[in-house]
Amino acid sequence: MNDYQQEILSELRAWQRQMLQKPSLFNQLSKTIQVKINTWIPEKVHQALTATIKQMIRGVLFGAHYTTAKPLSGLTMQEHEDAVRQRIKFYKNTAAVEGGITGAGGILLGFADFPILIGLKLKLLFDICSMYGFNVKDYKERVYILHIFELAFSSHVHRRNVYLKMVDWDQKSKELPDDIHQFDWRNFQQEYRDYIDLAKMAQLIPIIGAPVGFVVNSRLINKLGKTAMNAYRMRSSGGGSLKLKV
Repeated sequence: MNDYQQEILSELRAWQRQMLQKPSLFNQLSKTIQVKINTWIPEKVHQALTATIKQMIRGVLFGAHYTTAKPLSGLTMQEHEDAVRQRIKFYKNTAAVEGGITGAGGILLGFADFPILIGLKLKLLFDICSMYGFNVKDYKERVYILHIFELAFSSHVHRRNVYLKMVDWDQKSKELPDDIHQFDWRNFQQEYRDYIDLAKMAQLIPIIGAPVGFVVNSRLINKLGKTAMNAYRMRSSGGGSLKLKV
């Protein structure tokens, strides 16, 4: 194992410990409050949000692979990750500019930021998947991408459960249903919405909307990129030594 592999192995172990941490009392209280708030929202609204996000994400999932490059191969782990970091930087800048523009445009443009940002996030995950040498045309790789998305934007309570689904993915993916409609879309949309609600609501406020949108979008993309890197490090064929047991 070279110096770079040792470095990222250390990062991966720290990240795995973070994913497995039990939620603090504050985290549990926050989740309880959010669940309570969700009970006040009419069921028809929940169903509409679930259907909207499901169709939006499915559209990206089944279309983005046409614009994603072929899996990278023949590179060292460091070369793979240098390419990934450059791609994350590109999407961070793109999302920051988009957030600043929509944040400056008032409520209507602020709402438009939601689907645009989801599209950027998923496209980034497709690119990262390919850069680590995995084939995004494989339906099971697209499910793994959804789990990475969940992992980055979920409560502590839900995050641990999602992480455990991803450990030993090559084996667990064999048990997946063939129909993506069986994915838990309701939980997916609620966790994502609850995670970003406060930050994105501030983007709708006049005057401060533009700088808030710029900063928040950049940070969300950065968090997603780091989560994806560690998620693929767990599965890296560049060295089984990077594959850790829970």
